[in-house]
Order: sequence, then structure tokens, then C-alpha cells
Amino acid sequence: MKAAEIRKISTADLEKRIVELKAELFNLRFQLAVGQLDNTARIGQVKRTIAQMKTIISERAE
Repeated sequence: MKAAEIRKISTADLEKRIVELKAELFNLRFQLAVGQLDNTARIGQVKRTIAQMKTIISERAE
């Protein structure tokens, strides 16, 4: 998800999406530990998206 797309989403929706992504990240890490994860790059993508969303939320707070 690009930063321009993230900026169009409301802050409340961003916070909900962050919670969902954190749950997905937990599941991905669990799958990695068990050896069932096929796409290991997805972990980095989810972490980056969470960071982008948190950055945009903090920008709006200023």
C-alpha cells in the first residue's frame, strides 16, 4: 500500500487497520517458527505498512 493511498484513509480506520495488521504479523511469525510460511517477504511488507500508517497518524497529530 502506497503512502498516498494511506493518507486518504481516516485516522480511526488507520488505527483499526493497524490492529488487523499486527494480528496478521503475529500469525506470520508463528507460521515462520513452525515452518509453514511460504512467502517470508510478507513479514517485511506488513511491518513496513504498519510503520507507514503510524507515521501518517503521528503527522496528523502535529
